[in-house]
Amino acid sequence: MPDVARGFGGVAPIKKGILMYRLVALIIGYIIGSIQTAYYVGKLHGIDIREHGSKNAGMTNVTRTIGKRAGFFVFVVDILKGFAAFIIATIIFGNEGAFFPGDVLPGIYAGLGAVLGHCFPVLLKFRGGKGVSSTLAVILMLNWQIALIAFAIGFVVVILTRYISLASLVITFTTSVLMAVFSHQIEAVIIMFSITALIWFLHQHNIKLILTGKERKFF
Repeated sequence: MPDVARGFGGVAPIKKGILMYRLVALIIGYIIGSIQTAYYVGKLHGIDIREHGSKNAGMTNVTRTIGKRAGFFVFVVDILKGFAAFIIATIIFGNEGAFFPGDVLPGIYAGLGAVLGHCFPVLLKFRGGKGVSSTLAVILMLNWQIALIAFAIGFVVVILTRYISLASLVITFTTSVLMAVFSHQIEAVIIMFSITALIWFLHQHNIKLILTGKERKFF
């Protein structure tokens, strides 16, 4: 790993420490991810979304509880959080990522931070969502070809089953496997598998419902 990151658009590169830039990128992502969109949209409608429906502060529960427009807004903003985290870390630490060829580590560490912030926001006593929307953005920024394949498979899963949760699990797992197969940086692969493990862990209840045929269908 080079000691100095390449600049972005004329921005002076910042020297990388062995652990420091990873930690800073993680913190940047966490701060951005901690902006809990679903919670604040719920508050605008006079409720704590975490006390209604599935009690999850995410797009699907907002859609079911408040409505499609609110759910779509949450989905877009949560995706933008993932984009923002990845891009900001990339600009600071180097010209890298799916649209910035090279070392993807600054971006994926920030992406991991965004997912952690979304799921465990400190200002909301660590009660957040399940991090899927932000993860989708990170996947796209890592490698758009892999993202298209994973998203296409996820879309088919939704059409066939109408289970958003199952599609989310399939997309994250498919991305991790494809990243490993196509020889991405081993550290990036490990982080992607870690994000996948977190998403699957937070979907334990959904997995049980899917296996028993009791999971609520999205449409």
